[in-house]
Amino acid sequence: MSRPTRICLVGASGLIGTALIAACVGRTDIRLVAVARRELTLPRGATMEVLLAEPEHWADAIAAARPDVVVCALGTTRAKVGGDEAAFRAVDQDLVLACAAWAVEAGARQFIVVSSIGADPHARNFYLRVKGETEAALARTGQARLDILQPSLLLGPRAERRPAEAVGRALAFLGPLLLHGGARRFRPIHGSTLAEVILALSHQKARGRFVHDHDGMLRVLRRHAFERSLGAGEAVD
Repeated sequence: MSRPTRICLVGASGLIGTALIAACVGRTDIRLVAVARRELTLPRGATMEVLLAEPEHWADAIAAARPDVVVCALGTTRAKVGGDEAAFRAVDQDLVLACAAWAVEAGARQFIVVSSIGADPHARNFYLRVKGETEAALARTGQARLDILQPSLLLGPRAERRPAEAVGRALAFLGPLLLHGGARRFRPIHGSTLAEVILALSHQKARGRFVHDHDGMLRVLRRHAFERSLGAGEAVD
């Protein structure tokens, strides 16, 4: 039996991090280690390490996690930082790029980062421009495998209420009816589904840079389910 894949999660307290922690409960093929600034409330049955450190010490924490895969689910909003563009960049760009560099230094074979649909270094929208610039810079950090997830609106429970939540609930029902063709990439996705995508990707060994939009993430899940079914069939045989 192969050893569990060691995943180091940075950004554990947000919607995606919380969903990933929940998705790992009961999994024997995953060993999850979170790097966080403060204590986390863990779901019942969670068996994982939480390494507490301030960001300036995350390089050491990531190295201590001995990761195969580093998952970066960091992100803030301009509202949280009072509209301060520099403060937003400090988290969504500078800290993300630092984590990517630290992942390489720690010997991780894969870096998975949550970005955004519409990310474009030339976008007029500040948020999408920063995401696009970050994606471009990540390609130069020397990752053996880089997976960039580009979800649209994320659905699921959050610690704070956001104005877009009502819109998200509506799109969850109307998206399949209204968003077709090229607009399918704007369909919302639930945080728990995104967590399953991350876990499926953590089993991929091919090297390179891969960008996954809404349909791309669903293809990842279908492919992983197919590969698992083949493995189960071989085990039965």
